[in-house]
Amino acid sequence: MAASPDYSLNENGIPPYEALPLRKSDPFVAAWGLYGDNDELGTLNRLTPERVVAAAKEIRSGSRVGLDWALSDNAISGKPFYSRQGFKLDVVRHPGAGCGNDDVWTFNPQASSQWDGLRHVGFAKEQLFYNGVTMDQIHGVDRDGNKSTVNAWAKQGIVGRAVLVDFHSWRVTNNKWPNFDAFGACRIPLSDLKECLAAQGTEVHFGDILFVRSGFMHSMAVKSSAELCAIQDRARADMAFCGVDTTPELLKWIWENFSAVAGDQPAFEAWPFKGADSLHTACLASWGCPIGELFNLEALAEQCKKEKRWSFFLTSEPCNVPGAVASPPNALAIF
Repeated sequence: MAASPDYSLNENGIPPYEALPLRKSDPFVAAWGLYGDNDELGTLNRLTPERVVAAAKEIRSGSRVGLDWALSDNAISGKPFYSRQGFKLDVVRHPGAGCGNDDVWTFNPQASSQWDGLRHVGFAKEQLFYNGVTMDQIHGVDRDGNKSTVNAWAKQGIVGRAVLVDFHSWRVTNNKWPNFDAFGACRIPLSDLKECLAAQGTEVHFGDILFVRSGFMHSMAVKSSAELCAIQDRARADMAFCGVDTTPELLKWIWENFSAVAGDQPAFEAWPFKGADSLHTACLASWGCPIGELFNLEALAEQCKKEKRWSFFLTSEPCNVPGAVASPPNALAIF
């Protein structure tokens, strides 16, 4: 008979953050096995049919806002961040057609708006991904092309209630951080996120999808081409981007509330990361929590102001590509 776990589940079906890792032999704050040893949904298990039905009440005006940055807009001077491959579109005449065309897309999905999948970041020391998936299972002779790939999320999508923390508007309106630099390692503390939510009058519900508008894309839009090229020419070790501050308090807040997190920045958390126990490691490898990056939240922020609410219904279907590490989000906010 299996031993009883030394933790209890709360009304939302999760153990307290302090109980992590669930098995003391597992890595940093891992929740491996909570949804079964072969689970590939992680915190998306929180998006139950009941919560999706409740989230549909957010649809009132019928307004829709796309959240994907154009795939072709993913580069500065032809080079995306972190030297990833940029988007290339070839439009070709359809052979044999009287009047028609085909097209071919070549791109790294992590160069533009994306969901990071569970194959993206694992534990460097242990060489393990979410639920103990090994590097050999991804690359080795015993590899499983369908193990922990982003297309597991395509079957039901990432659908539910979402909230926007419009940090950029709140910061500017309240003259917070006058020297804030989106292209510097400005680490947004949890206290600011909570204060912004309170100012918006936005309540967080368990299972919500969190969006943080740092102002990164707003900053990009007001920089000159020369400034952006100079930033892009920096060596990776010299790059810096704003994002949320990775602290135990922030990780606990995410664990206790959200099914996925996303932002308008290249890494969601501030870059460079603080260390091995990064938000990427906790979310992706420990909990199976999707991380969205480079979402275009500018029009969303304007619609939230118009609607006078910062919660909405989100629908996002990652691409159904077995073996994929990441995917464009194909995301819509519906009010």
